[in-house]
Amino acid sequence: MSSHDVLDIVRRDPRAEWIARNRLHPLHGTLVSDATAEVRGPSGLLRKYPHRVGFIGPNGIKRIDRLKGNAAASGKGRRSAAQEVQLPLHQVENPDFYIVVVADMVGGRLTGHDKDVIGQAHKLAAGIEGSGAILAVCFGPSKEEHFDTAGVDRLLLLDDAIYDDYCPEQKLAALVQVDTEYQPTHWLFPDSVNGGTDLGSRLAARLHERPAAQAWQVDHQTTVCRGAGGTMDITRATPRLLLLAEECADQIDETRHEALPVTLTAVPTVVAQLQNQGPVAVDPNAVALAEAEFILSAGNGIHDWEQFHQAASVLGATEGASRVAVDDGFMPRFRQVGATGTWVTARVYLAVGISGAIQHMQGIGQCDKVIAINTDAGCDMVKRASLSAIGDSEVILGELIKQVQAFRAQQSVEGDQDAA
Repeated sequence: MSSHDVLDIVRRDPRAEWIARNRLHPLHGTLVSDATAEVRGPSGLLRKYPHRVGFIGPNGIKRIDRLKGNAAASGKGRRSAAQEVQLPLHQVENPDFYIVVVADMVGGRLTGHDKDVIGQAHKLAAGIEGSGAILAVCFGPSKEEHFDTAGVDRLLLLDDAIYDDYCPEQKLAALVQVDTEYQPTHWLFPDSVNGGTDLGSRLAARLHERPAAQAWQVDHQTTVCRGAGGTMDITRATPRLLLLAEECADQIDETRHEALPVTLTAVPTVVAQLQNQGPVAVDPNAVALAEAEFILSAGNGIHDWEQFHQAASVLGATEGASRVAVDDGFMPRFRQVGATGTWVTARVYLAVGISGAIQHMQGIGQCDKVIAINTDAGCDMVKRASLSAIGDSEVILGELIKQVQAFRAQQSVEGDQDAA
């Protein structure tokens, strides 16, 4: 073989070729970002790259970049590029009117229902002439850090101690003061058992307004409400006060808002006719699985069932199970979670040793926060979870039980010291 023939041999890099074919690889963007770069297939032939910007397909259509260069600029894949995009800021300097949203704030954070109501508020504001601002009224301590991306223009946070417990009369007095000072065009409440329905009904009676309950299609002229147990729709003119159902509107996800804090001049202190006697202790397993807010669910990865039951008792969680655990006889059939069992809407769903079959994932689709404990970091449940712990379930549950018991013992000691 002559030296000339040796120079003509194309030297291939198998690893680079594999990265170029794998669009999910972190280094994929660095190899295909250059429009003139050559990519060779396994046979050594030049490979056409149909995903490159400017590539003309067999139908004659030229590929365009809908991300406007964000994906290629990051060099870390689409997920990193999406995190670095700064949403445009929506500002309302001098509002012509206000639309007030009273959020449930379960656990001190905006719920999905609250965000749906805020989205509906912006939809109403778009149909009214002038520049309107969405004023969110929140009672009690707040842990929410994303009022801006949720769509809040003005934020009234009433976190005094008098709003900590069940005090609808005091909250009603604050809302009447808001109505006096801001004169909103609409009042929006989530129609929920977390306080929105009760507080909205009280305010409607005080303001002599006829509210629209279970409203799910609303514009500035007409409102469609669910009636007769959800079997029929009732259409009426849009009132000033609305109790909105879940998924009544799309949540805000394309803009940032100022979330400027506002205050009230004064709120009168009300002598409560209702006295809060505190929560009543209830066995978590006596709560129906479909109504439980905190579920500890077991799968095939659980081997120490006594420890699992102890963890559920210490955490105060309702017990659930995957189909495998039920079929094996470790849990009763009414504890099965999933499309073939019970659809759950828990605020926190703790899945231990559950890989995440499609039927199970469908059943937990409406859960707010999912926590996974599993030895497989690539299973579907870990991908779905907001927080994951990778390791042996017995070790993690044992440590979790110790931490919870220590925390409660410390609280008990501090309570005794305060009483003394």
